[in-house]
Amino acid sequence: MDHAITRILLVDDEPSLLKMLGVYLGRLGYSVTLANSTEEAWAEVEAAPSGYAIAVLDGSMPGLSMEDLALKMLRANPSLCVIAVSGYSVNTTAIEAAAPGRVAVLQKPFAPEMLAAAVRRMLAAQEEAL
Repeated sequence: MDHAITRILLVDDEPSLLKMLGVYLGRLGYSVTLANSTEEAWAEVEAAPSGYAIAVLDGSMPGLSMEDLALKMLRANPSLCVIAVSGYSVNTTAIEAAAPGRVAVLQKPFAPEMLAAAVRRMLAAQEEAL
């Protein structure tokens, strides 16, 4: 898959982390959209339901729970891959049921290279499903 057309939605309420990860993934050739709230993230997906290949979601943000946001996004875009990132234990059972083989979990703190590896794994899984 061509990175130039691979769009990733990064969702986190930590502005410095959001910016750093966005810059990192952008340098790898991905098209990255940043959202610092669950409402902003949903607005992005609602505006272009099939516009994103991957959503990277923080597990503990104000507003919608990560699970509710992910399930809402998956209803809008059934081929979406979800990477859940959190410093806490997260339950992704419902998300995994809605997107079998297209859910990954990264425990914070993580190195940007770990996120890049998870993105590559998710894109490979997405291609295999086609």
